[in-house]
Amino acid sequence: MPLLDHFRPPLSHRRPWESFHATWASALADVLNRELPEGYIALEQIHSGAPVEIDVATFSENGSNHGPLIATLPKTIWLPAAAPMSLSMNFPESCTVEIVSSEGGRTLVGAIELVSPGNKDREVKRRQFTGKCAAYLSRGVGLVIVDVVTTRSGNMHNELMQMLGHDQSFWMSSETTIYCSAYRPLQEASGGRIDAWPTPLTLGEPLPRMPLSLGAELCVAVDLEAGYREACERRKVT
Repeated sequence: MPLLDHFRPPLSHRRPWESFHATWASALADVLNRELPEGYIALEQIHSGAPVEIDVATFSENGSNHGPLIATLPKTIWLPAAAPMSLSMNFPESCTVEIVSSEGGRTLVGAIELVSPGNKDREVKRRQFTGKCAAYLSRGVGLVIVDVVTTRSGNMHNELMQMLGHDQSFWMSSETTIYCSAYRPLQEASGGRIDAWPTPLTLGEPLPRMPLSLGAELCVAVDLEAGYREACERRKVT
């Protein structure tokens, strides 16, 4: 399936990117779940810039084999005083496929970020996106970025390298605006390092397979082409 331009007519009118974006994330999760080893699951996470996003969740263990249930008094809800200041904030759009390990509890081990036009429309949005990517890597989470946005300039790989303090020898060509890149964070005795696979994309050509790190000694192949083809079939994109 050749990569199509989803941001210009006629396709941008017939199949809005927002719908295809979510479908592609879902299709990628399905493709990954057919390949992931036991104990791992891929879950798509779609956020349209909502002002509240829960990063720390509480899960009920009721019904598990952890002994009898114990009745407890309800916790008192604390209401803080009115905030002394309130500032404006542009919350970034997010379309992510998260790969979690269920061994020893649900742990995020890998993420695929699908770039949207809103992530690239101005500097503050690009910094928010690259800050999120840098946070993944600092936690040892494997990462793949996929950017097929043709109507916005900017290269998130280059901006991520700049944020991490690396010079232009680590950048892609400034003319490269659609691309994908994979990152494997590794901690070694001599220090930490990140292996990176920046890969330019071309309209009309198939998408590549990219390595997604799930740990120091475990990588899986992300078949971007298979996920894209499945998303196109679901949305009848030709």
